[in-house]
Parts: sequence; structure tokens; C-alpha cells
Amino acid sequence: MRRLLTGVAAFLGVVGAGSIAEAQTLRMMKSLDAPHYDGQRTTWSPTSDIVNMFQDTLVAMDWDGKTAIPYLAKSWTMSPDGKLYTFKLRDDVTFCSGKKFTADDVVYSFKRLVSPELKAPLAWRAGNLKDIRATDKYTVEYELNEPFADLLLNLTMFTTAIHNKESVESLGKDYGTKAADGTGPWCFESWQPRTEIVLKRHDAYKWGPSMYQNKGPVKFEKLSIKIVPEDASRVAAMMGGQFDVTHQIPLQFIPQVKASPNLNVQEATPNFQLMYYGYKTTRPMVADKRVREAMNIAINRAEIVKGIMLGQADPAYTFIDPKALDFADSTKSIIKEDAERAKKLLDEAGWKVGADGIREKDGVKLAPKIYFTQVAYFGRVSEAIQGYMRKIGIDWKVQGFDSTIAFAKMGEQDYDLWTVTFPYMSAGDLLNYYFDSKNIPAPNRMNWNDPQTDELLRKGKAAMNDADRVKYYGLAQQRVTEEHLWMPVMNVAMYTTSLKKLKGVRPHMLYQNTFYKGLDYSF
Repeated sequence: MRRLLTGVAAFLGVVGAGSIAEAQTLRMMKSLDAPHYDGQRTTWSPTSDIVNMFQDTLVAMDWDGKTAIPYLAKSWTMSPDGKLYTFKLRDDVTFCSGKKFTADDVVYSFKRLVSPELKAPLAWRAGNLKDIRATDKYTVEYELNEPFADLLLNLTMFTTAIHNKESVESLGKDYGTKAADGTGPWCFESWQPRTEIVLKRHDAYKWGPSMYQNKGPVKFEKLSIKIVPEDASRVAAMMGGQFDVTHQIPLQFIPQVKASPNLNVQEATPNFQLMYYGYKTTRPMVADKRVREAMNIAINRAEIVKGIMLGQADPAYTFIDPKALDFADSTKSIIKEDAERAKKLLDEAGWKVGADGIREKDGVKLAPKIYFTQVAYFGRVSEAIQGYMRKIGIDWKVQGFDSTIAFAKMGEQDYDLWTVTFPYMSAGDLLNYYFDSKNIPAPNRMNWNDPQTDELLRKGKAAMNDADRVKYYGLAQQRVTEEHLWMPVMNVAMYTTSLKKLKGVRPHMLYQNTFYKGLDYSF
């Protein structure tokens, strides 16, 4: 508690006790900054939450986490063969710059997303796009080469937000750092890396999706988002009333924060977030499936969840949460914790225990390099697993990076494993995101180039009925799980913590972004 009080004192100096001039500023806190805020050029969730505030998508995700509802597109139709979508757009939308939103902006945004020059890591979310065209000022025809069962869900994601061509081209390399235009309820005002993002109210905004009572504009003049990497400082600042809302209270502090008389804590449901370690299969130390399986079965997930997360997560033995759409029951029996079997697998793979207790082969120590982001629980979990690995003769070399450079470091090839927590909507969402060979080198950092997996994913995406989709996504899950391409660790809960005086708070599940648009927030 003394540490928390010290944190409060520090933040009183930084934030101030709250003046009249700040009364119309909503104060938010997050732990991670991003390299930039151009949503088409990244997979990074610290970018996604801000992008969702100042830019809009054709469709929005309803509270249930699985239903696409009208947004910039007020309606749509699909052809019988599932290859042509016709979107009717709103005619009352403007960008923050004042420019009128039209079908040309939609065409530009998607052509930019799928352009080879941009090399967008999430371009696959647009489907196998054959052509996109404006048939009139407020009608777009979206033509696919093959059906995409999850297209509408993917069109809710920050990757597919609509951009203003004039803003992108005039800013060039500074787009998403010095400025960016959007049609969202908030407008990008300024960014001080590692310090603060400031958004301002979009006064003309009145096209909020039906899930919100308030269709716009928002009820605050500004939104100040401070970057506070240190866990205890975020807890102290929130409990001291120095911020209005955050979705990044460290999970081990949730019971303590729930007991605070001035705070509300709400869990986002549904919520699918997997913390995993991925294996870069092209690296010699983890190229052998037996080595990957040995690591997967050598750890005690229940101990990790109890000791580090204090129960605010569930041990994960599968890549997909059993409650998620299209989960394959057959994967439940693949990863079985057994340290003795892990040792035998390593012996079979030719890694023998050396005099120092670390395995080696051909004069090389089994010492894989592991990257993590220096935030939240990643460091502590990595260190815990490091301990389990030593028990079976593996020397994990763990290295953490600041959030502003972690994404770039994970874009390199000089490491064996990495860890993130990945939010997803369904089995198909996670599988297509990570395991399609077209997504090498990112987000398919495993460098998993497997025609069988690709074909199963293609059939799942192209399915025209539920039975076929479940079948092929299930077979794809079976394939990648049996290959032990990941070490699933835990399914992580997500909460929004807010001052009790802040009304209209309801956490959303989309891509770790509980705030989403924030249209109903008020004092």
C-alpha cells in the first residue's frame, strides 16, 4: 500500500488535482504506446484502440462480440455465390478536416490496404479482394475472388477503417504520427511518444452505431490518454482518482481495485484473449516438433495463473477458447502437461544433458532466445516459464523491450520465441490471422508455410454453410495444435476500471479495446 500511495503522490504532481479548465477533458490511462497510429500498417493493439476512436469502419461490432451492425455503411447485400457485397453508405458523414465522406474514400482505403507497396500485415482481413468500385457517390461494390465467411466481422476491425486520401498523401511518412484524419467521434490532435495522446471532440459527428444511446457528438471536449508503463503507478493513480478510466489495471490488482469505494470494475464479456509463446519454426533450436512439444508440456499453467495472475485468467491448453465460435473439441487432448515425457522427447531429439544441467547437441546449448514486451505480466510469466524450462534442461534467454520498439524487434528474425496476448473473435479469426502462409513474416512469425494448413483455411473461409466452416476450421486447429506451433499459457480476462462518477461505461471486447467509441460516457 505504501508503494501505491507513493505512486499517487507522484501523479498528483504530474496530473494535478483537476482544474476547471480540465473539467471537460476525459482522462484515460494506458500502459503501452505504439510506434504510430496508422492502423493499416500494424497488428499492434496499442495502435488499434486509438485508431478506433478517431476513425470509423463500414460496420461496427455489437456488444455480443459476433454481430456486425451498420455504421458508415447503412445497409448491405450479398450475392448468392458470396462473392459480391453491395454497401449503401451514409450521406451525412464528414471527416474531422471537414471533408465530405463518399464512396471514393472507401475505395481508396481498401486499395491502399491490399496494395503490395504497403505490405499491410492484416490485409487478409479484406478477404481475397478482386475489385472494389464506387457505382455512385454513396454505393460501393466489393467483389471477392472467393467467398469469405467472416468478411463482415473483419470489416469491424481497425485495419479496415476508412482513411482520407488527402491526409495520407499530404503527410507522407508522418501520417499516423504528426496527424491523421478520420470520421470518428474523436479527432487526432497531438501525440507525444511514450507520454500522451490527445484527441478532441468531433463536433459534427452524429452517426454513432445503434449499440450506443448517444449517436454523437461525444460529451467531452477532449480525451487525454497518458502512457503509464509501471503497473503499481497505474493502480495508485486510478485509486487516487487521478484518471477517469482505464482498461489496463494489472490483473493481479483487480480484487484490490474492486474493493475501492470510488471505483467501478466491469469485465468485458464475451472476451477471447490468449497469452501464448510462438515458435519461429525456421530457427534450428525449435525446428523439431519434439522440442516444441517438450516445452509445451513442461510448464504448470495452473500454478502460473494462481501465483502471478491471482486467478484473473484461466489456464490454456488449446489455441482457441472452448467457448469461442468453431472451437474444435478434438484439440483438448493434445497438450498434456508431463515434465517426465518432456525430458524423453528432448532425449529422442538428440539434446543431451550437459555437466551444467543444460542440454546440448553438436556443441550447441539448448538456449533459445525469447522476446517479450516490458509491460503487465509478460516479464513475470516469462521468468516463471524460464524456471520450468531449466528443470528439463533448457536455458531460456529472456529479453524484454519497451512497447515502442517491441513491435519492430518482433519483426526481426533473430529470436526463437516471442509472446503476446492476442484478442480474437472466433476460431477462424485467430487461425486466418496467424497460420496462413500469406501472412509470413507477420503476423505469421512462426514462418509456418504449410500447404495443408493453407488449404483447410481456404475451405473454412469459403464455406457457405456453418457445417463446412466448423469442419475445416476444426481440421486446421487440429493440424497446427499437433505441430505445437505455439505454447498456449492462459486465457486472460479484460476489465474496464472507472471512477464511479463516470456514467455510461460499458466495456467492449474488440481487439483489447474496451473503450471503443466512448459515445455514452458522461459525468
